[in-house]
Amino acid sequence: MDGLPEIQSLHERHPGVTESVSRSYAEAASVCLSMHHTPPTEFIVHNGKSYSENVLTWSIPGDRIRRSWNNIDDATRDGAYGISLAAIESSLGFYAISRAETGSGADYYVGPEYGLDKLEASYRLEIAGSNRGNAATIRRRLLGKVKQLRDGNLKLPGLASVVGFLQRQVEIELVGT
Repeated sequence: MDGLPEIQSLHERHPGVTESVSRSYAEAASVCLSMHHTPPTEFIVHNGKSYSENVLTWSIPGDRIRRSWNNIDDATRDGAYGISLAAIESSLGFYAISRAETGSGADYYVGPEYGLDKLEASYRLEIAGSNRGNAATIRRRLLGKVKQLRDGNLKLPGLASVVGFLQRQVEIELVGT
């Protein structure tokens, strides 16, 4: 069983993520995960026709972190950002190059190469998270994210990713132009 990269150190490998953003995503993910699980947590990453079983190491959040992330919608969104970036790094060897601008239909630009000059060769990554529901719920969210990528104002290829905190799974789907 493989391990997902640690979320709090995404900035060490992803040029489009700062240290403070990495720590923030790790805090948000820990709040969502602690609602359902104890660390470490096994995740299934499903990427097209392949899947892998992975272990995610995280820490149980203290009261201050829980209070800081008391808005579960924000915690779910930001925690999903962190886990999705770790999952695409692990399964595809892709890294966050930059946040995407409003209207692009995506949250991040990702790719196998570093540097802002590689945006034209990057993929758009659209991310969502879910704290309840089953595999069908996650699949519906994934289909919605696929549509969002297709409707965006850029025609770069994309990846849709949905993190199911309760189900301990990450669904990733490639979206062509």
